[in-house]
Amino acid sequence: MDGYTVVAKYPHSTASYTEGFFYLDGLFYEGTGMVGRSAVMAIDSVTGKVRQRHDLAAPYFGEGIVDWGPNVYEWTWQSHVCFVYDRFSMRLIKQFSYTGEGWGMTRTAKELITSDGTATLRFRDPNTFAETRNIVVKDDGKAIEQLNELEYIHGEIYANVWHMDRIARISPKDGHVIAWIDLTGLLPDDQKIDRESVLNGIAYDAQRDRIFVTGKQWPTIFEIKVVPRQ
Repeated sequence: MDGYTVVAKYPHSTASYTEGFFYLDGLFYEGTGMVGRSAVMAIDSVTGKVRQRHDLAAPYFGEGIVDWGPNVYEWTWQSHVCFVYDRFSMRLIKQFSYTGEGWGMTRTAKELITSDGTATLRFRDPNTFAETRNIVVKDDGKAIEQLNELEYIHGEIYANVWHMDRIARISPKDGHVIAWIDLTGLLPDDQKIDRESVLNGIAYDAQRDRIFVTGKQWPTIFEIKVVPRQ
């Protein structure tokens, strides 16, 4: 079990029920959930100020987000709709449909990777959102259910597991868990709004090799360094 050290802290809105999270060009992009409170936002990483925002109308419950070229994809929990926005204006361009639930989303250079609350991660064609293949995530043969927010880092899939203070590092080839990162104690319990204020949000700055994590309605985004087990 790998550990962590905190490198830096950044502000995060406790109004944000974090479902999707990534970093690009000095901005945190965040997708938030809850009906009537769902949005996708571009946020200044230093100040926490919202630069751009697109709100989702009810009955949509926003989930994972990902950048693809000049666009941002945001899919929804149970509405079977993925919205595609122009990243610079947040203007809606098009939408896709899919079966099953929407949870987390990330990408490689060629394909999208999505979670749906099960142990299965699905790879999708960014041009059609159609599934191209899938993997079942297992640790020593045991399926790891409730995979949530995702990030692609150093050729591995990092995944939050709902209601766990751990991140799984997953092989995109066969789904086996390479290692776990234990983030217990990252945010003190007295700073969590309620039991649903769980760890959920992983972002990666590829240019500077920085990893950021946060949670639902957390007051802080943490830049962390993973400390390998001895």
